[in-house]
Amino acid sequence: MISWIRRNKLASILILVVGYFLYKQYFGGIRPLPNYRSIAPSFKDIGRESFKIGSTPSSPADEVAPTIQTSRMVVQESNLSLVVKDVRESTNKAIEYVNRVGGYMVSSSFSQPKEAPYAYLVLRVPAKNLQVAVDFFRSLAIKVSSENLLGTDVTDQYTDLEARLSTLNKTKAKFEEIMAKAEKVPEILEVQRELINLQNQIDNIKGQQQYLEKTTELAKISLHLSTDEYSLPYTPSETFRPKVIFKQAVRALIKTIRWLLKVLIWVIVFIPIWGGVVLVWYWRHRRKQVSSLKKS
Repeated sequence: MISWIRRNKLASILILVVGYFLYKQYFGGIRPLPNYRSIAPSFKDIGRESFKIGSTPSSPADEVAPTIQTSRMVVQESNLSLVVKDVRESTNKAIEYVNRVGGYMVSSSFSQPKEAPYAYLVLRVPAKNLQVAVDFFRSLAIKVSSENLLGTDVTDQYTDLEARLSTLNKTKAKFEEIMAKAEKVPEILEVQRELINLQNQIDNIKGQQQYLEKTTELAKISLHLSTDEYSLPYTPSETFRPKVIFKQAVRALIKTIRWLLKVLIWVIVFIPIWGGVVLVWYWRHRRKQVSSLKKS
C-alpha cells in the first residue's frame, strides 16, 4: 500500500480530498439530538412565591411572606402532555374550544406529520374556566402522559406597584405646582425634564399593572399532542413497548436508507474526480504490466 502511494502521489491526494469532503458532510456536523422538548415557564420572573400541585417549595428562603388580603392575584399556568388518536383533529378541537369560551390561541406548531405527528399549542383561557378547560383537553386524549398546574401569587408585587405609583403621582403634582410658579427659562426647562421623567415612570408602572391584571384574568395552557408517547416531553414508566420499538426501528431504517442514497448521489456527482483517478491508476498499472511482459 505504501509503495503504491509513493508511485501514485497525485491519485492519493485526490482520494484524500474526496474522502475529507465526504467525512465533513456526513460525520463532521452531526450533533446529538435532545431527548425531550424543553418547557420554559412564562411567569418565572413575576413574583417569587409559587406553588405546584403535588410538590412542596424547594427552599423557604426563596419565598416572600404573603400579605393578608381577601382577594389574591394569582397567575395560573398548566402544562399537559396528551397521547391522542389524531393530532390534527385534536388541535382543531382545542382551538375551537378556546375561542368558544372567550380565550385565544397564542401560538401553535406542528411537526413530523408522516412519522410521529407532534403539535405544541400555547392557549389562553379565562382563569375562572381553567379547570373546565383542562377537563375538556383530557377528554381529547387516549392517555394523559403528564399534567401539572403552576400558580404564581403576584398580589404583593401589584400592591407595591400601587404604592410606587401613588408616590410618583404626588411628586408629579408638586413639580406641577413648581412649574406654575417658575419664571426663569432654565428653571422651567429643568422642571419639564423632571416631569417627563416622572411621567415615563408612571406609564411604565401602569403598563406593569395592566400586564399583571391581564395575566391573572387569562390562564395559560401549554398543550403537547402526539400519537407517540415518546415524542412528548415525558418519559413513560413502561420501558419495554414492542410497538414503540418497532416504530423506532423503522425510523432508523428510513434514516439509514436516506443516508446511503445521499452518499450514492455524492459518489455519482464526484465521478469526474474519482473516476479520473481510477482511470489514471488503471492506465499506469496496465502500462507497467505490458512493459513487464515485453521485458520477459
